[in-house]
Order: sequence, then C-alpha cells, then structure tokens
Amino acid sequence: MFKNIIEGIEKISKQQSILVPINADNDGYIDKECPVNDCLFSFKVNETDWSNLFKDEAVYCPQCGHAAPSKCWWTREQVEEAKRQALNLIKSQIGNILFEGAREAQNRNRTGFIKLKIQYCGTNSRYIIMPISAQEEMEQKVTCDKCNARFSVVGIAFFCPCCGHNSIEKMFDNSLNKVTNKLNSLQAIQKILLDSGQRDAAAITCQSIVETSLSDCVTAFQYFCDKKYKAPEGEKKVPANSFQRIEFGNTAWKKVLGQGYDNWLGAEEYKELRILFQKRHLLQHSNGIVDVRYLEKSGDTNNNLGQRIVVTVSDVENLATMIKKIVTNIRQLTEKAGNT
Repeated sequence: MFKNIIEGIEKISKQQSILVPINADNDGYIDKECPVNDCLFSFKVNETDWSNLFKDEAVYCPQCGHAAPSKCWWTREQVEEAKRQALNLIKSQIGNILFEGAREAQNRNRTGFIKLKIQYCGTNSRYIIMPISAQEEMEQKVTCDKCNARFSVVGIAFFCPCCGHNSIEKMFDNSLNKVTNKLNSLQAIQKILLDSGQRDAAAITCQSIVETSLSDCVTAFQYFCDKKYKAPEGEKKVPANSFQRIEFGNTAWKKVLGQGYDNWLGAEEYKELRILFQKRHLLQHSNGIVDVRYLEKSGDTNNNLGQRIVVTVSDVENLATMIKKIVTNIRQLTEKAGNT
C-alpha cells in the first residue's frame, strides 16, 4: 500500500508543468499586463498575432515601453486563477492516490488472523482544468503601422507591444484625444462634487483639468516636432523643448519645409497661438502669475503685471485646433519630401 502511495506522490512531484488554457474574448484578443509594479498597464493582443508575430525574447508595454520576455505578461488574475486550479488538481491527484491505497489495503486485509481497517475520508474524483475567462473587450483597437500587430487598450497606447515601435503620429493623436476626453468629463466631474457638497473642490478640480489640458496640448505638440524635425545637414541638433517656443519652431520648419506656422494659420490665429503657449509657460513656471517676460513675448494686452491668467475651455479647444492644423501640414509636407 505505502509503496504505491509513495510512488504516486513522487510521480506528482516530478510533473514539470500544469497547463491552464486562457480564453480569448469575443473579438479574439487575450489579456496581458505590464509586469512593472509601478505600471501594471492592462491591454489585449490579438490571439493569432500573439502566436505568429510576437517574439519570445521581448514584448513591450504599450504604456511605459518596458520590454520583457513573453512569459512575463500574464495578468495577476490569470496567475492567481492558474495557481488555484493547479493546486486543486494536485489535491485531487493526491486524494485519488490515497483513496486507491486505502481500498487496496482494505482488500488485502479481508482474510487472516489480524485485520487492519484503513479508511480514507475522501472520494475518488477527477479535477478538470478549465480555461481562464477573458476580461471584457476593450473598445480602442490599434494596428501597428510598422509590424501590423493588432492590440487593444483603454486610454492611450504609446508603444506597439509586438515590436516596440513608437508611432509619433499616433502618440500625438492619442494625446489630443485624451485632452478632448478630459474636457468632455468636466460637467460630470463638477456635478459629482457639487452633489456631494464640495463646492470648492468642484471649482479647483475643474480649473486644474482645464489648465493641465492646455499644458498637455503643448507637450504633445513639442514631442511631435522634436521627433519629426530633422535639422538641415551641417546644423546642430535642436536642443530639447525648443519647439515650446513659437518663433523658434516657425523659423525651424521654414528652413526644412519652406513654410511655417504663419503660413498655415491666419494672423489672428498665429497671435493667439503665441499667447496660449506663453500662458502654458506661466502656468508651469510661475503658477500663472503675469510677469514682464510674459507681456513682452506674448503680446497679450488683456492681462496686467501681477495678475493671474485665466484659461478657458475655449482656449484649450482653440489651441488643439491650431496645433492639429500645423501638424497636418507638417505631415503632408514631410511625406512629400520623403522626410518621414
């Protein structure tokens, strides 16, 4: 009896792995999660592409860009469910060994002067591993413009999980979509805070969302230009954050494309563009308090020294419209020139 039990336990201990299948969702995507504790970004990849396009050596987080082997991207829920099922399977296997051992011993001791009764308080059962269910589908589907891998996310994706490609165009578009979503959420956020009696919090939060949205627009535009701009041969590389300065960017693009912001925008738009970029600078560096430098660089005649600037939803929407117009022209002209 005990020999068979020991052999059975040893056989279980030598199992190299227990396979727990993972189901794809209704769109054919499987769940993944960034292994970096400070990120843990959840996303999905097309199941077919995971088998045919993704490499075992490295998968990339769409949010932070972290690279790790393909075996590192299980979600926490998948890992816990796999552990639970594996443990139940092992318990079932051990239980069956003990059940059979007890039954065998009982059969052997039916005759003889001394009878030993051995009983196992359990059942002879077979545990079946079930596939792990997929989380609900994610609405935003993305196809990498470099390797054609398909994946889906909630929010913004900066990197392709298959090849790590960072699409400047997609990143810019996603950043502005984020701004639009923030502005569209203003009324709902305000209502929630007001309904809970938090009038001050409602005003401060909504003001902060609008002001940070202005900053998001400038940051997205600056990043796009930094990555897209290629200095003429013989010129030094453009210093970081140079495209936060409107005059610099206007001149720089004219050198390589023959046109600049003042060619793509009307006179009033170009004037407003300068003011809004300078407002963002004030918010970042002096909490929005007007100083002499701001008045000189912006040409703003509606604010006086020492005042705090006001940023409205219309300001952010107008800035988004203007930088979209500029980016569209840059895209078209760089494609024509083959400077992609």
